[in-house]
Amino acid sequence: MPEKFDVIVVGAGPAGTACALVCAQQGLNVMLIERGEYPGSKNVMGGVLYRKQLEDLIPDFWKEAPLERPIIEQRFWMMDKESVVSFGYKGLEWGVEPYNNFTVLRAQFDQWFAKKAVEAGALLVNETVVKECIVENGKVVGVRTDRPDGDLYADVVVLADGVNSLLGKQLGFHKEHRPDEVALTAMEVINLPKEKINDRFNLEDNQGCTIEIFGDSTQGNLGTAFLYTNKDSLNIGVGTTLSSMIKAKLKPYDLLDYLKNHPMVSPLLAGGESAEYLAHLIPEGGFRSVPKVVGDGVVVVGDAASLVNAIHREGSNMAMASGKMAAEAIVKAKTRNDFSASGLNSYREALYNSFIMKDLEKYKDAAHTFEKYPQYFKEYVPMMNKAASKFFTVDGTPKREKQKQIMKSVTAERGTIRVLQDMYRAWKAVK
Repeated sequence: MPEKFDVIVVGAGPAGTACALVCAQQGLNVMLIERGEYPGSKNVMGGVLYRKQLEDLIPDFWKEAPLERPIIEQRFWMMDKESVVSFGYKGLEWGVEPYNNFTVLRAQFDQWFAKKAVEAGALLVNETVVKECIVENGKVVGVRTDRPDGDLYADVVVLADGVNSLLGKQLGFHKEHRPDEVALTAMEVINLPKEKINDRFNLEDNQGCTIEIFGDSTQGNLGTAFLYTNKDSLNIGVGTTLSSMIKAKLKPYDLLDYLKNHPMVSPLLAGGESAEYLAHLIPEGGFRSVPKVVGDGVVVVGDAASLVNAIHREGSNMAMASGKMAAEAIVKAKTRNDFSASGLNSYREALYNSFIMKDLEKYKDAAHTFEKYPQYFKEYVPMMNKAASKFFTVDGTPKREKQKQIMKSVTAERGTIRVLQDMYRAWKAVK
């Protein structure tokens, strides 16, 4: 083992592995450190992987990666206690190359992805905890691990250590997350025969479906639930902001049980066998929660930099893109032998000019708006279901009269001016 590396990457999730892969491909001496028994053993996500950002790293990856199903249908449910208003899109073009996105099981996918970095030349070290960054004269020069003689040195340290990023806090890049900046998600993997999945979700082999669920799935609190199809299992999960969970005195696994037993959901799970329970914090503070991402001898990527688009449920793709951009900046810095903050700043510039920060900036007020005004989940979703029930019930009432009754019901509950204010506020938050 050399005394010093070009790059030490802390965390073998999508962001860290992407960075290690690109750096190794460019001939840099890279160490990739993972605290778990293997990459993916500690990592959790709902289970959807988007194609574009991984394809930029590994062309035609879908021909060999351990993927579950390419997604051909995305559904959205506005759910009340005994009903659901559903809409979405199903497109067979997503079921052929180059695809759009896939369901994955992280324990399998992350190992495969890390192996690609190793094949490119990176050194992967598992079951190793990085306790702190080594700082000399204001510059990060390495990391201190929990192993004997565990001090390791590098020109650049990449922080890909997840949502809590203890190393980022040590360096003062960001403070402790506020409860409204993170979501606590509980999920379960439920084994179910492939034939039953195909039948219940109207799919064929090698076709997948995702369902994003709003409203009663979180008992009206800010958050979402999801149900994703794997080859022979389902991923089901639900999460709310930590602040909402505290206010409503909710427990994550109680919320998950509530979702699993909901009359709209339980028939899709019937006969399944629980295979795994997981829980995870997700950074959902958005644009205003992104910390400092570049320092002397250090860059921050992925969840550690709060790069998650909660509105579109995008995280792993942003993680990989940020890892790639960080690697490209490190390679440039290596050619100049300048690993200062200014020498690495091309990463920050690339990040802020990318779709990542543009999308986060677009939705910078969304989470705050929907949490500050809980009527969107608590009142409007039930209203939508009641309106749909009334409109589609054939009882001899003329449709124009039904429309008048529905509008009268909505404005009677909220008031015309307040409804208009609510709609304008929501539009402004996501426009």
